[in-house]
Amino acid sequence: MKMVQPTKEYAEKLDQQDALRDMKKEFYVQEDQIYLDGNSLGLMPKRAEDTLNEVIDSWKNFGIDGWSEGKYPWYYLSENLGKQVASLIGAKPEEVIVTGSTTTNLHQLAATFYRPEGKRTKILADELNFPSDIYALQSQLLLHGYDPDEHLIQVQSEDGRTIDEDKIIESMSDEVALIILPTVLYRSGQLLNIEKVTKAANERGIPIGWDGCHSVGAIPHHFHDLDVDFAYWCHYKYVNSGPGGVAGLFVHEKHLDKRPGLTGWFGSDKDRQFDMEHTFTKAHTAGAYQIGTPHIFSVAPLIGSLQLFEEAGGIEKIREKSLQQTRYMMALVEEKLMAYGFELGNPVEDEHRGGHICLEHPEAARIAKALKEQNVIPDFRAPNVLRVAPIAFYTSYADIYEAVERLQFIMENETYKAFPNERGTIA
Repeated sequence: MKMVQPTKEYAEKLDQQDALRDMKKEFYVQEDQIYLDGNSLGLMPKRAEDTLNEVIDSWKNFGIDGWSEGKYPWYYLSENLGKQVASLIGAKPEEVIVTGSTTTNLHQLAATFYRPEGKRTKILADELNFPSDIYALQSQLLLHGYDPDEHLIQVQSEDGRTIDEDKIIESMSDEVALIILPTVLYRSGQLLNIEKVTKAANERGIPIGWDGCHSVGAIPHHFHDLDVDFAYWCHYKYVNSGPGGVAGLFVHEKHLDKRPGLTGWFGSDKDRQFDMEHTFTKAHTAGAYQIGTPHIFSVAPLIGSLQLFEEAGGIEKIREKSLQQTRYMMALVEEKLMAYGFELGNPVEDEHRGGHICLEHPEAARIAKALKEQNVIPDFRAPNVLRVAPIAFYTSYADIYEAVERLQFIMENETYKAFPNERGTIA
């Protein structure tokens, strides 16, 4: 990071060398706005708008025949998109389905893979995970008649920012029946060592699932080759599918013979689905994990968004630029902001860092509001975290430089003091 030149000219030089610089034209970017919240909700791709309109037109023109007619027939749409998403997570096409939401998918997978027996009754998670995952695991334990206070193990953090993988492995006792962990911690951006932890779980015979919400679309994964049992994620962050966009899940091929814990009509074998029998004939792919009818208009934007990943040259190219962007931003923070009481809460090593930067400051809530007034869009997370995510598709290096300049202006002039140091209803 010390080799980075904290000048506007250097940022412009990086932009000139950037093979993905033209991708920004594919998104709706507000004039003079620097959007650094793509790790929470990605900006709208113009292509996503196009494919949404095309699917709306199929309803208009075909009515119920839209299930089998038109450019994107609805009946197989979730499976077809799953095949495309497979390249982002390192999976076989049949192992992935676009369906549900993050938490409903976790419920589905926990209902399938959490099979308490004997003294193996506990679920292993961590104390820094996103709350929704913990709520889901607590409810799954309660449904089985177990007290979450006793049967949900949450690995503790030593610094409030990161989780030690060795501590996770130490917690894999013979009482653990299921492991659920995030690929990337949502506050600090720590990227866990998925290979190391998964291998340890496999050696102990404990099913392990990964929450990829804060990594899919920003970081390449190899879920199949690493022998991950299952995973789930959203598409509205780094994959830019829109608010409430349909999520995804992965089930390793070695488990595709399992009957899903929660079954529904759309999980049927597609050739048998309309036999209308009361005996469930499951699909032979991850499509079996669908519960209800696909939310077609919430799926449609993903069609266009995924086209952009292909045109960018794949997820490896995205990751390469993302790492360079976050390295550059950290260098600017060290040069221009540390004197004002900021701390970097994210790992600095490439192999341990996700797609966003975690800036910690006691006045973070009011600084976030001051940044928005300066037309920089960050993300606040209680109690003291500013998350800022330069996105490979639409954030330039000049944007990164200018964002840090505006933040420095806020701190120099103490304009943040005009705002209360408390979050809004939506942080």
